[in-house]
Amino acid sequence: MTFSKKIFIAVLFPLSLGILSNPVVNAQTNYPARPVKIIVPFAPGGAVDVVTRKIAQKLTEQTGQTFFVENKAGATGTIGVNQVAKSDPDGYNLVANDTTYSLIPHIFKKLPFDHSSDLMPVSAFVFVPMGLVVSSESKYKTLNELIVDAKKEPNKVTYGTGGAGTTPHFVGEAFGIAVGANFMAIPFKGAAEATQAVLSNSVDFQFASTTGLMGNVKADKLRMLGISGEKRIPALPDVPTFAESGVKWNGLINWTGLWAPKGTPQLVLTKLQKEIAIAMNTPDMKSFSEGMGAEPKQIGSEAFAKILKESTDNWGRIAANTAFEKQ
Repeated sequence: MTFSKKIFIAVLFPLSLGILSNPVVNAQTNYPARPVKIIVPFAPGGAVDVVTRKIAQKLTEQTGQTFFVENKAGATGTIGVNQVAKSDPDGYNLVANDTTYSLIPHIFKKLPFDHSSDLMPVSAFVFVPMGLVVSSESKYKTLNELIVDAKKEPNKVTYGTGGAGTTPHFVGEAFGIAVGANFMAIPFKGAAEATQAVLSNSVDFQFASTTGLMGNVKADKLRMLGISGEKRIPALPDVPTFAESGVKWNGLINWTGLWAPKGTPQLVLTKLQKEIAIAMNTPDMKSFSEGMGAEPKQIGSEAFAKILKESTDNWGRIAANTAFEKQ
């Protein structure tokens, strides 16, 4: 062996050994190496909770490591979000949310975290229409009947929400603006409680993702009068879109997404995106999504960030046209 080759090997060996033994690189490459916690910042039973538990199950099956959900409800999701924003950026603490995340800058005067930078959007998946439902025993058989009643007596017709400032609350505000009527929002502790209020006829109607409503609609306990989006969904072919009912408003397509703390390594984010994409392409996840009236697709961090920006700006315009005061 020549002298130059000996020098080359002598230099290369410790460098290679250093790379292979680097614990940070190894931890990222081997991710996930231990259980991953996904915070759902809302009460159990809502759309975000249902979808997140399903994706967590698929990620567990695919990676061999446990992805588990912990509910940390309160303050329109900001308590759970803040917990993850302040956690170690190692990929083992994630937070799931929906369009509510783009609402919170317009709900609170001050947030305990930086909305635009403390969390990194990982991926969005399961795009879900919003449905307007009444009890199956309600006098309202069509969307137009409900609107006419609300126009006759402002604030007489009530709708349940998962809390003041939640997505269903602001969707109701946007709906009222679109049809020229005033509805009375009644806050509850989570979407599931709001649904129970509709079932018992304590409130007249509810806006919610079809994910959380489908079971009661299929069981004929709830009647869906309209649905957001540009076309009907296969799971509910008899339910007209808002536009088909004469409302010049497409409503909102909700989504569920995952965020990680700022500073989470790109290798970890890429692995998460890859695994979510695999999960969303399985027959099981497609069947689950379509059964809930949702579109089973996945988008990466760049496209997700763009949606977040557009959604945040849109809710800002709606908030400016309501009487809602920041908390």
